[in-house]
Amino acid sequence: MKKCILIITTITCFSGMLFSQIEPTVEMMKFYTPEWNGERDAGGRPIVPDELLDRLINLSLEEAWGVLRGEGYHNQFEGGWEMIHADQPFVGRALTVQYMPTRPEINKQIMDLGKEQGRIGASNSWPIDMLRERDVYVADGFGKVFNGTLIGDNLGNSIYAKSKTGVVFDAGARDLEGLSKIEGFNAFVRGFDPTFIMEMMVTEINSPIRVGQATVVPGDVVLAKREGVIFIPAHLVQKVVITGEFIALRDQFGHEMLRKGVYTPGQIDTQWTEEIKSAFIKWLDENEESLPMSREELDEYMKTRTW
Repeated sequence: MKKCILIITTITCFSGMLFSQIEPTVEMMKFYTPEWNGERDAGGRPIVPDELLDRLINLSLEEAWGVLRGEGYHNQFEGGWEMIHADQPFVGRALTVQYMPTRPEINKQIMDLGKEQGRIGASNSWPIDMLRERDVYVADGFGKVFNGTLIGDNLGNSIYAKSKTGVVFDAGARDLEGLSKIEGFNAFVRGFDPTFIMEMMVTEINSPIRVGQATVVPGDVVLAKREGVIFIPAHLVQKVVITGEFIALRDQFGHEMLRKGVYTPGQIDTQWTEEIKSAFIKWLDENEESLPMSREELDEYMKTRTW
C-alpha cells in the first residue's frame, strides 16, 4: 500500500511539473523532433543552419512539396493568405504559438505563471521576446480576425528587429499601412482589421500547432511564398534543398536543350537515356561556377538518384 501511495504521489508531482509550464521541456522538444540530430537552442528547438535557409529561399514551393510528399509528409502546406507584400518571400525557423479563446480561470493561471517566469506584459508579446534572428513567429489563432489581430505596427517593428523575417498567423493583424512601412518585413495572415486583440489567450509556446491543414512543429523551416506557406521538418531541410536544386538544374538543362532543338519534349519529359545523362553531366561541367551547391555535394547526391 505504501508503495502504491508513493507511486501515485510521484506521478502527481511529475504531472504538475509537466503541465505547469508554457514551453515544453528540452526532453519533450526532443520527443517532438526525434529525427533531428543537429544543433538545438537552449530550449531544445532544432536550429537548421543559415546556409540551408539561404539556399531554400531560391526553391519553388512545388519543388519542396514534392520531396515532402515522397517522404510521407502530406500535411505541411497551407494557402489562402493575405500578405503585406505578395512579391516578398521569406524563410526562417518556426517559433510556434497556440492561442485559444479566453477562459478566465485558465488565463489567470497562465498570466500568474508567466509573471513567475519573468515574462513581461500581455501574453501576445511573450513570443516576441523569445525571437532570435531567422525565426518566424507562427501562430494558431483559430482563424480569428475581428478582435483577433495579434500585432500592429509597434509589435511588427519589434518582431522584425529581432527576427529579420516575418510572421505567419492563422489570425489577423492591424495597421496594414504602418506594417507595410517596415522595410524587409512581411506577414501572412487571414485578414487585416482595425480592432485590437480581445478574448484570446496564449496557452503554449513552442509546441506542435495546427495552421489550417498543416501541422507545424517548433524548428520547422517556414518557406513563405505567394502561393502559400510550406512547413518543412528540420530533419528534411537538407534533402529538400539538394533535391530541389538538382531538379532546378535538370529543368534548366532540359529547357535549354528544347530551345536549341537538341532533344524533343518526348525525350526530355521521360526517363533519360544514358546519352542525355552524359550530356547533362557535361553541361554541369561547363556551368560549374553557377551551381547552387558544391560539385562534391552534387556528385554525391547523383549517386543516390534514380533519375
